[in-house]
Amino acid sequence: MYGLMVSAHAYLIDNGDGTITQIRDDGSSLMWLKDANYAYTSGYDLDDGMGWKEAMTWAEQLNYGGYNDWRLPTALNGDGSGPCEGSNCSGSEMGNLYYIEGVTLSTPGLFSFANVDNSSSIWWSSTEKNLDPCSGQYTHAWDFDFAFGFGGSQYADTKGWTFYAWAVRDGDSASVPEPATLLLVGSGLAGLGLLGRKKFMRRDG
Repeated sequence: MYGLMVSAHAYLIDNGDGTITQIRDDGSSLMWLKDANYAYTSGYDLDDGMGWKEAMTWAEQLNYGGYNDWRLPTALNGDGSGPCEGSNCSGSEMGNLYYIEGVTLSTPGLFSFANVDNSSSIWWSSTEKNLDPCSGQYTHAWDFDFAFGFGGSQYADTKGWTFYAWAVRDGDSASVPEPATLLLVGSGLAGLGLLGRKKFMRRDG
């Protein structure tokens, strides 16, 4: 089983309840499911991959750890601008995990997120793109590729394609542990320069 490696400078806290809190440089926090593929391992996603609408529905109805305000990550930058397209998009929530925290698909380091299927590396965001003037519906949504070496890219793809869904929620500042309680320190990552687009089979929804 492959996992998500965490670099030595990561500011990630294992809450001990199946969630991981990320403290970002601006002082804000996010809470991620420790199981990055919980939609599948919980039995909701039987095909190990979902179209965008199904992924959105799963995240919005998820009740986990006493919280019911889970969502898919946004592809917008922290200041609300964007989305950035291509590589080096470190401003989005998943891009921040990849480029700032060093979280990428690889063999597990000292500590890792759980249950990441290596057959794919792309996760949906909640951010839509390309409004169809005839139907009034958005036809595409942004996603992020966590593959090591050739990943780290953010693109918009047709909503019917099959990717993963990773739930996140805005962190509670009052519950953020002191730095002395940090548990996630792993080996550093290098060589993120060979970035590209990972190709794999897609399914129309």
